Amino acid sequence: MQKTMCIRIDEKDYDFVKELAKQNKEEVSKAVRNLVDLGRLMFAIERYKKGQASLGRAAELAGISISEMINLLTDFGVKSNMKREDYLSGLENLRKTW
Repeated sequence: MQKTMCIRIDEKDYDFVKELAKQNKEEVSKAVRNLVDLGRLMFAIERYKKGQASLGRAAELAGISISEMINLLTDFGVKSNMKREDYLSGLENLRKTW
């Protein structure tokens, strides 16, 4: 379900979004939604890089699956902040389920 939001932005940002929409031949509202989506991804990447979010939490923040988050982090050259103990614990959990 979509919701409507009314926001105030300065003229410089409005002109940027309007020009971006024009270049992409789309409505301004779609350009804003695309920027929000991109912002969510960048926010999640930054939180993960700073150790403020786990891989799962970063994926939640970005609104994507964990596997997509792993691919995104790889694309941006972000190294894993997973500790050896976490990795071994994950392997043990896999052994239990298989």
